[in-house]
Amino acid sequence: MTEFTESVGIPRTAPPSVTPRRGALIAIAAVLATVTNAVAFMMPPLLPLMQTQFGLGVAASAWIFTALTLGGGAGFVLLPRLTDVLDDRTTSLLSGGFLIVGALVPAIGNSYPTLLVGSALLGFGGAAQLLPLSFLRRHLTDGAVATAVSVLIMATGSGTVLGMVGGGLTVKYLSLTSFFYILAAAFAATTVALLIIVPSSRPESSGRIGVLGTVWLIAWVTAVLLALTQGLTWSDTAILAVLAAGVIGGILWGMVQRGSATAVFDIKLLKKPLVAPACFAAGIFGAIDAAFLLLVAYYAETPAEVGYGLGVDALGTGLLMLPFALMMFVGGKAAEKAVQKGRPATVLVIGTVVSVAGLGWLAFTHEQKWQYLVGAAFVGLGSRMGYSAAFAVPQLVVSEDKAGMAAGMAGTTMAIGFAFGSAVVTTLFTLDTIPKVGLPKAYLYTVGYEVTVGLALLVLVVTLISRLRHRGELNAGSVAT
Repeated sequence: MTEFTESVGIPRTAPPSVTPRRGALIAIAAVLATVTNAVAFMMPPLLPLMQTQFGLGVAASAWIFTALTLGGGAGFVLLPRLTDVLDDRTTSLLSGGFLIVGALVPAIGNSYPTLLVGSALLGFGGAAQLLPLSFLRRHLTDGAVATAVSVLIMATGSGTVLGMVGGGLTVKYLSLTSFFYILAAAFAATTVALLIIVPSSRPESSGRIGVLGTVWLIAWVTAVLLALTQGLTWSDTAILAVLAAGVIGGILWGMVQRGSATAVFDIKLLKKPLVAPACFAAGIFGAIDAAFLLLVAYYAETPAEVGYGLGVDALGTGLLMLPFALMMFVGGKAAEKAVQKGRPATVLVIGTVVSVAGLGWLAFTHEQKWQYLVGAAFVGLGSRMGYSAAFAVPQLVVSEDKAGMAAGMAGTTMAIGFAFGSAVVTTLFTLDTIPKVGLPKAYLYTVGYEVTVGLALLVLVVTLISRLRHRGELNAGSVAT
């Protein structure tokens, strides 16, 4: 990504008076990216366990994951922007505080309400995974940043692996409460390391942060998702009222944002070639991954005596998803090289096609463990390629003082996409259940994968339309104009 910013003449800030050690700064960036990415991927395999432990329905347990992703939506807007208007060390401390408290609340409370609150706080703090994009860009110069970005891609993959396996291992040999206490300790250690290693710096921007717009965004999105997931359990009047509130709130939010001096998204950036499709793609790939994670977790952990399912525990589910995490390494590295050569549109198309192949495979072959290993590898490879392109494009069009905001654009749509994908699967699971046990009927898993394929194809359509409108590949010069 750095090659693009240098080639279009984006000014760089002068290096700080005290230059940080390059290796230490990259190392703590990798640690931060690892632990924060792990949070999102630890939760899905644990949902069936939480459902059993707290006597929840499928919709209620899925909302633990939805709360995590909605909190992430707010965090992806606010935390990166805070690095622009405050400084990196202060923002690191704030995000660490949210992560620590988010882990301690369910550990101490040990109840469904505290799980929801803790998940939302963890999601908000987990947006700190984007902070290295800002502080590495500010404190490293020249080709060192490109190396750092590669390290972050690898760290994202390692975080996914840790998330897939770490949570299952902890609850298998300890307990759910121990899991959250261990998380809190890991976040505390990471925060202390950030405060020691990341140097003080002056704010890059004097602009204000659109807190009200962010809260409003999350509020109307939550209302729409509630309507989607609770439509079969609430009265018609209640569900229509909530849905109407969400839709009207969204329309009014969009109108206000257009004239706001502290808009959540910079509308001008969305008009640049491929920026709007890239943000849309980030949301859809988020929805794909959320749907995939929930479909695999609930099927794999359903006891075989129900008539389907693999009867594995959370650790077993994590191992089935491991190819998804491992292929993140391959997809991220390959995609990064193509994006640096000015071909993000091609990366989006290829990533979509690969994801469709994996989801299509799982739609019709998901009764055996080995089938998940194959499908997970394709979905992981495709989604990682998609994220690499989607997050790179907004960064290519902004100066250094808006690096955090640009990262937040794609990050917020990704988080909302995660919440949407979770809501879609939750709704499907409540459409037709097995009497007495209350679990979704087996055919709904096929439908779930087919719907997810449909979502992925939307990325293909939107990207190809953008390519036709702007003719040819996206490159540094075309973006900057």
